[in-house]
Amino acid sequence: MEQWSPETEPRRTPSLPGPVSILGVPIHPWTMVQTIGEIERRLNSGLFTQHGVVNTAKIVHARRDSELQDALRACDIVNADGMGVILAARMFHHPMPERVTGIDLFLNLLGLAQQRNESVFLLGAESEVLDEAVDSVRRRYPELKLAGWHHGYFWDDEEAVVRRIRESGASMLFVGITSPRKERFIHRWREKLGVRFAMGVGGAFDVLAGKTRRSPPWMQRAGLEWLFRVLMEPRRLWKRYLETNLVFGMLLLKDGSRRLWGRTR
Repeated sequence: MEQWSPETEPRRTPSLPGPVSILGVPIHPWTMVQTIGEIERRLNSGLFTQHGVVNTAKIVHARRDSELQDALRACDIVNADGMGVILAARMFHHPMPERVTGIDLFLNLLGLAQQRNESVFLLGAESEVLDEAVDSVRRRYPELKLAGWHHGYFWDDEEAVVRRIRESGASMLFVGITSPRKERFIHRWREKLGVRFAMGVGGAFDVLAGKTRRSPPWMQRAGLEWLFRVLMEPRRLWKRYLETNLVFGMLLLKDGSRRLWGRTR
């Protein structure tokens, strides 16, 4: 894995390490606190931020999906949300200090938005689930400015939804749609959204609405949320997790062998 240093990347806080590349995907080896600090710095500087999180499944998918890979490479900040990614980076001597899970970052950023008086737009999920998630957000963050929200079934007229987001005046957009649709959507429309920060949050709205349970805190700390999901839905998820991690491991071995062979020639 080499250091990732695209020429177009804005200057970061000097103390933060630059991203590393894992199978072509740039990942920033930052803590939650460092990530939030950099997002706030960019907000203060008037810079647009496209944020992403990755796990092994998304990295494997990006190898076959050039649009997803382009979207991830275009992100200004990418965090590791998965122990497989953390372990792979450490195996190649690129320390990742901790997992920065998408849902925890999302909740922290809602708190930051409330503190800064930033307005927020929520996009995704079914209408009933989204309404319950909005109610939950209002209870948790009573002073947060919600500029608007819209369900995630709008693919027949994306431009109308983009226009609604822009006209809402929101400064932060959170997209609760499955991957890779959320990454593609943000990347495709980033110039027209009118927001200063955009992040895909996957199934976070389902969690806020109480439709999906999170793993116990000790499993979260141990990076075992994937195991909790498998235990909840073994028939649907076990084969997928097993295949994805096998492919990820094979790709890492291939990439590592290629780099070692290149150095010894």
